[in-house]
Amino acid sequence: MKVYTRRGDDGSTDLLYGGRVSKNDSQPEVYGDVDETQAFIGLARAAAGEELSTLLLKIERELWTLMAELACNPEKIDNLDENSRVTKEMVEGLEGMIDELSEKFEMPKEFVVPGEDEVSARLDVARTVCRRAERSAVGLALENSHVVPYLNRLSDLLWSAARWQEGESVTTKSVPASE
Repeated sequence: MKVYTRRGDDGSTDLLYGGRVSKNDSQPEVYGDVDETQAFIGLARAAAGEELSTLLLKIERELWTLMAELACNPEKIDNLDENSRVTKEMVEGLEGMIDELSEKFEMPKEFVVPGEDEVSARLDVARTVCRRAERSAVGLALENSHVVPYLNRLSDLLWSAARWQEGESVTTKSVPASE
């Protein structure tokens, strides 16, 4: 099997369970943003220690489920089984991870200046791309979907993981004002 098919040379792409849309349609835009989020999470995972790496790999795998839901032809969404859709339990799982991480560091009380270390900086990039994906997903108006809450919690989790990795965050309060 070859990687290329040439089917997208006209600027269109297939949807899961049939149909084609323009590559700049809102659906490919959203799952493209999620794909980019997943890639940045992978970049953070490549530099992370074992505990964080394990958590991030779980998230990367869940994002495949989320992208399947986003890539599905809306008229055929019922073809997706329960293992191919984002669930309320997945959202709650992220909340549990956030709670566990929050016990490992003191929450900053000011705005945080990203870049205290390499892993936290990579996580902050993943978080900002995730926020873009969330904004894009809102525009799809997905019925009975947990995609938007999942992305919302994921960005919170990435923020929390970045702060945990820093140990002590540099905040706007701790940055000297320029003269």
